[in-house]
Amino acid sequence: MNFDWLIVGAGFTGAVVAERLANAKGKKVLVIDQRPHIAGNAYDCRNASGQFYHKYGPHIFHTNSARVFSYLSGFTSWRPYEHRVMAEVAGQLVSMPVNLKTIEVLFGSRQSRIIAGALTDEFGLGARIPILQLRSHGDSIVRGAADVIYDSLFLGYTRKHWGLDPDQLLPHVTARVPIVVSHDDRYFPDTYQCMPRDGYAALFTAMLASSNIHLALDTDYESLPKSIRYDRVLYTGTIDGYYRYAYGQLPYRSVRFVHETRRPAKQQPVAQINYPDARAYTRTTEMSHLTGEDGDADAMSFEYPEPHAIGRNEPYYPVPTSENRRIYSMYRERAESEAGRIVFAGRLGSYQYLNMDQAVGAALKLAETL
Repeated sequence: MNFDWLIVGAGFTGAVVAERLANAKGKKVLVIDQRPHIAGNAYDCRNASGQFYHKYGPHIFHTNSARVFSYLSGFTSWRPYEHRVMAEVAGQLVSMPVNLKTIEVLFGSRQSRIIAGALTDEFGLGARIPILQLRSHGDSIVRGAADVIYDSLFLGYTRKHWGLDPDQLLPHVTARVPIVVSHDDRYFPDTYQCMPRDGYAALFTAMLASSNIHLALDTDYESLPKSIRYDRVLYTGTIDGYYRYAYGQLPYRSVRFVHETRRPAKQQPVAQINYPDARAYTRTTEMSHLTGEDGDADAMSFEYPEPHAIGRNEPYYPVPTSENRRIYSMYRERAESEAGRIVFAGRLGSYQYLNMDQAVGAALKLAETL
């Protein structure tokens, strides 16, 4: 069989590029994935008890991009949903990211008014400030509050999730969960916040429905039969794995998911609760908040971060340190020298953390250039 493109990986990056090449450019595309399903880490399905759940942890769609939202709306209708997260600190729940409501709980009414006033005067209402920036601030009130928040909410969680202290990571990582000078307790401030009405797997099924797209699941890139021919490759797996670790292995963090059925449903006040304490898991997710389903039972997931080990678990999060970016740059330079034949993209191919909307936006731009 002959194809214009082989796309390795049926997650957001691979599926969007496949759809655009097939439908906008009339290309014949083979999409393969080593897993037995499409949709990558966004895959959702029903568990043995019949509850709908996200197999690889919660995936919440949010974006400020009208283009991304419009594009995906061609393959799904939406259910409005605004994500809220809480963290357990000293036996009480506080909202995340840290906002003025969180500060009221942590510091009490009198001290929180002083802290809120200092933050508002310095940064203005609605500002979103990285915690490490506040810890080095000149105002002792701001700096002292930041130290308490850092110790109680950021340090333990970051150590569990990344296996590193926050100041060992590149600055954009800690900036992802800022201090918010507002009483808005939504986790995301984006214009478009919603969930695919029928789930992500259904969205991907519609996206890959073109007659120009051939799908092969449970299929590894290395095991493709030689009878299958293709002109070019889009590779969304690990770039270091593709080059057989020629410049060293790039570190990733993995997650072990434990899923349970809980009765009654809605035992958590919000979908997600973070645990920056000594527990082995980082967060729990009660899925009915995300899926909108009602019933007497709920699917609950527990996430246990661990280092990625080849052949033992999946690589989920590239570890964003300056040294790892240096190693990646060597792989990128080699890939650029072969750009006529193979293109690397996606979270693993570009060794960077991407939200779903960022992956879609980047894939749309990439497809235009191919």
